Amino acid sequence: MAKIKPSKGAPYARILGVGGYRPTRVVPNEVILETIDSSDEWIRSRSGIETRHWASDEETVTAMSLEASGKALADAGISAEQIGGVIVSTVSHFKQTPAVATEIADRLGTDKAAAFDISAGCAGFGYGLTLAKGMIVEGSAEYVLVIGVERLSDLTDLEDRATAFLFGDGAGAVVVGPSQEPAIGPTVWGSEGDKSDTIKQTVPWTDYRDGTVDKFPAITQEGQAVFRWAVFEMAKVAQQALDAAGIASDDLDVFIPHQANVRIIDSMVKTLKLPEHVTVARDIRTTGNTSAASIPLAMERLLATGEAKSGDTALVIGFGAGLVYAATVVTLP
Repeated sequence: MAKIKPSKGAPYARILGVGGYRPTRVVPNEVILETIDSSDEWIRSRSGIETRHWASDEETVTAMSLEASGKALADAGISAEQIGGVIVSTVSHFKQTPAVATEIADRLGTDKAAAFDISAGCAGFGYGLTLAKGMIVEGSAEYVLVIGVERLSDLTDLEDRATAFLFGDGAGAVVVGPSQEPAIGPTVWGSEGDKSDTIKQTVPWTDYRDGTVDKFPAITQEGQAVFRWAVFEMAKVAQQALDAAGIASDDLDVFIPHQANVRIIDSMVKTLKLPEHVTVARDIRTTGNTSAASIPLAMERLLATGEAKSGDTALVIGFGAGLVYAATVVTLP
């Protein structure tokens, strides 16, 4: 029996650079209030959101991804030709095939990098990061680009009082590469498909195509059910990720949760008993919920403003439609 030659990858992987792109149009709550019966105070108290960014026709999923990726490559000091894999997490690229990752890989100038899309909602960045880590350690790529990108304004029902104010657009990207020491911890991830109806697309695309419904599909959710699940279950997952990495909450420098709701973030901080010295990302206030893009966008902003610094130890956790989740501890680039 022939023996397969073992893979020769790096001993570990790490995030080497991060980049983000927010569309130029800033949308305040007042614009949302034109189509729903609510108030600025209610939106801020329920979600923490003050403004969000909405993409123009030119700010496509591809265009935003290219902008974020270019910044991440520059931050990492890596050329596009060195990228061996491009992973894009998105639920708002409306071509079923081909994967938008292939177009991004080509337009960036990679040397025929492996490229594919994943659909893991708001946990998509964590899923992509885990896959990239595996590719590098396994040896199938030396550097991998992980992109979270969304144009959720295309999937927002502006007359739905429960969701009209939540979503924003944007792209975040990281370059993952080899490391001689652990810098991306074990991932605690999973799914609870029995709760999949709590966050979903209103109807299948085929219903709209066939004229069964007149309204374009949108994202809807059962807000209270999602809130309870995120507050009570995701704090447990976050703690499991800390334990898996051998990190105590006192050892953390930064906490970067998915930017779904400020009240969820604050509740997780309290449940995890994070010390006051831990910097907590609350990028949602001015960016809204950008699903797969929210964690890398928040990471980039914290590093750009100096609220976090290179080498800090950060806990990241994403959670959302599916219901799916992914949490890990990383060293910031």
